[in-house]
Amino acid sequence: MDIQPVTLAGRHVRLEPLAVEHAEALFPEANEAEIWRYMPYGDVDSVHKLRAVIVDLLGRQARGTDLCFVTVMKTLGKPVGMTRFMDIQRQHRSVEIGGTWLGRAHRRTAANTEAKFLMFCHAFETWGSIRLQIKTDLRNERSQRAIERLGLAREGVLRKHIIMPDGYQRSSVYYSVIDEEWPAVKARCEALLAAGG
Repeated sequence: MDIQPVTLAGRHVRLEPLAVEHAEALFPEANEAEIWRYMPYGDVDSVHKLRAVIVDLLGRQARGTDLCFVTVMKTLGKPVGMTRFMDIQRQHRSVEIGGTWLGRAHRRTAANTEAKFLMFCHAFETWGSIRLQIKTDLRNERSQRAIERLGLAREGVLRKHIIMPDGYQRSSVYYSVIDEEWPAVKARCEALLAAGG
């Protein structure tokens, strides 16, 4: 698994390497409490706080555990969200996708489906991963529906898995796809994208 910054491009979105300089352009999309409710960063209600989140993520990337992207809508030519590979375990050929968010206007569009599809392809077809996982807050039913729609298997719930900045003891739902399941998940994603996302 050669983990290097890379641009992944599809028909609707382009995933570009995340940089601190993206904070100003991203903030109008990020300035929504609902985005951060289920993430372990607290309220990201200023450019300064978003920049601090990006600096933290890039520090993880420098340590080799994460690979971070800004999500660019190709029709707009501007960033509308973020996503990343995280918990990269080279020795086990395993990776997680997480930290994904999109501005309100870009949810329920092809953007999330295609971004996930591009990342799935990179993980299984470029890196040779044998396992890819996604987790979400048990309270985040919208996220669970989106993951299930892509065809990942629900593995279970880690109870009281993370203490959130507000003190809430979050339980996390885990989903995965493994290498032998990838062809079926790939076909499902391609069908979703062909139908408009």
